[in-house]
Amino acid sequence: MATQRTTKSSGVSGNEAVATTTAATSNKAPRGTRVRPVPAVSRTIAILRLLGDTKQPMGVKAIADALELIPSTCLHILRVLVSEGLVTVDPSTKRYALGSGMISLARSVLGGGSFAQLVQPALDRLAAHSGVTAMGVEVTGVQSAVVLALSRSDQPFRFHTDVGSQFNSLVSATGRLIAAHNGETWSQLRKRFDKIEWDNAPTFDQWKSEIEQARALGWSMDRDHFINGMTAVAVPVIGQSGRMTHTLASVGLSSHLDPSAVNALAARMLQEARQLAGALP
Repeated sequence: MATQRTTKSSGVSGNEAVATTTAATSNKAPRGTRVRPVPAVSRTIAILRLLGDTKQPMGVKAIADALELIPSTCLHILRVLVSEGLVTVDPSTKRYALGSGMISLARSVLGGGSFAQLVQPALDRLAAHSGVTAMGVEVTGVQSAVVLALSRSDQPFRFHTDVGSQFNSLVSATGRLIAAHNGETWSQLRKRFDKIEWDNAPTFDQWKSEIEQARALGWSMDRDHFINGMTAVAVPVIGQSGRMTHTLASVGLSSHLDPSAVNALAARMLQEARQLAGALP
């Protein structure tokens, strides 16, 4: 029976289970964008994220306590979410959970010529040829990245993640690319680096050197740092705007990815990314 490595958060682009967000307003908007606070929207998003992270039904008081909301306010928001099918409520226990309406929203994102559809054939080729878990990752504006598509190899030991998984945007190989492209100063990156969770953390100077190398090579690698025993390779996908909007990321056993294999994998991924970029808006 195949054994899969399940991670706390994986990053490359690997993948990560994101920590429960206690306040939607903690996410920062992209630079240069002024966002006026809309408390009702922020609270609604926070409730949806909490229910998604806990993965079990919760009562109004538990939700309100976790998010520091007034219970009556929390209840009114939940009733609206229930009426829209985004949340369900068990009449007997009065506990709330995400509803099937969330699936419809997700399908809208993943269908109709989306990045997820466009990238899937490339991921399948990478996984089959190189024996890796290949992922299409979206770089968001809130200091996180999201796995939108993936393809798993048939190797008995492999990295495991799921579509929809979120992770710290600076983690693993994708994190090095984001740090190389996002325009933040080393001082800003240092503050964020200290909050990253690793199996075997590099020093900041080592991480900085790898970011500079990613700028020079056009691709990045994380070997045994985010997840010990796993090597991640990531390449940027540049949209028509000239901005890195997504990455292709591959994760495999370090024992199967020696330097020559990593270089060959990176070259193949860069070719796939160039072809993909031409189809993106």
